Amino acid sequence: MPSYPADWQLTGTAGVGPFTTGATFRRRDGSTVDWDARSHRKHTGHTRVPARTWWIASLFSIGAACFAIGPLPAVAQRVGPRADALIFAVGAVFFTSAAGLSFLEAINAPDEIAEPDGPRRRGPFRMVAWRPHTIDWWANGVQFIGTIAFNVTTISGLVMTWTTRQQIVRVWVPDAFGSVCFLIASALAFAEVASTVGAFRPSRVSWWVVALNLSGSIWFGIAALGSFVLPATGEMVRLRADNVGTSLGGVCFLAAAVLLIPEARWRRPSSAPDSST
Repeated sequence: MPSYPADWQLTGTAGVGPFTTGATFRRRDGSTVDWDARSHRKHTGHTRVPARTWWIASLFSIGAACFAIGPLPAVAQRVGPRADALIFAVGAVFFTSAAGLSFLEAINAPDEIAEPDGPRRRGPFRMVAWRPHTIDWWANGVQFIGTIAFNVTTISGLVMTWTTRQQIVRVWVPDAFGSVCFLIASALAFAEVASTVGAFRPSRVSWWVVALNLSGSIWFGIAALGSFVLPATGEMVRLRADNVGTSLGGVCFLAAAVLLIPEARWRRPSSAPDSST
């Protein structure tokens, strides 16, 4: 957990396993401050949305839209198989760009907790950092690795002449690996929020963001299972599951990306001084 003002008293913490994801402090005047890792990292509750949030939201939105429309039969019939495969490849590139910015956001989170409306001191910009004690480092790092795997599978998917074995090894395996990475990353991100605001808190925008991302990862997992190519026949296990799972996953990720902007503007209700002090 980052450092905090010397005159604050730590009164409670929340977390998942070894990770501290939330804390409550009492100020000298008796009022309380609720801190959580995601809001701290994303600088939520301020009037100005950080430029990086706009970039992350925009890049994820474009990538998600590609995965949402790519599996639609009407699109595939309209543009042809190769162009349709290119839609997925473009979407994966945007996913990787957004995930890379998210990882940079995680490793450059402020090292101290400031007053809710006060200035925040930032250290030197870091391109890489070893921060395994923070849940967001794991969540964003695993997500970034997953997007790279999706780049491999979508670029490989541009080749229409693979044998069945080549399709399994070069297209399906990285797709399955990327889907597992997304499931792990989304579960960690959901745990980061749920541990501090409860398992079900639809009044908070952050909960919807992580819940939608988790739903999208589940749909991507279903798509990966359906896209496995049977060696005996050379056909997918369930083509419909692949298309529906990919498209619905893209819709979920798109909705989550759009909500990143209102999440950045969301303000937690302030706590009044404790009358007992």
